[in-house]
Amino acid sequence: MNGRAVWSVLLGALSTATMPVAVLLTRYSESYDLLHAGFAIPLGMALGAAAVATARSARKLDERTLGRLGGARTATVGRVLGILGFCIATSAAIAVGVYELLEYVGSRE
Repeated sequence: MNGRAVWSVLLGALSTATMPVAVLLTRYSESYDLLHAGFAIPLGMALGAAAVATARSARKLDERTLGRLGGARTATVGRVLGILGFCIATSAAIAVGVYELLEYVGSRE
């Protein structure tokens, strides 16, 4: 089995779950606000990028072994999860940026 493909799925799943888990943790915490979940954005992006890179490496390894090692489909799943996690983190970064812009504009009046 292609271990890199399995790692790409694991990293992609962690990337996809990073922002929802960060938001969920703020719901049950007295000391953290929703805006504090923004500190998980770089982690989600890094895990997503790592998942895509690991999936690419797994596919190259599968090609070098002429498909005998397997894991091409697993690497594809890891790549999709990594891209999804990266997109979720990017949309969270845009949301935080728009919030900060509105706060800045609102404080000037």
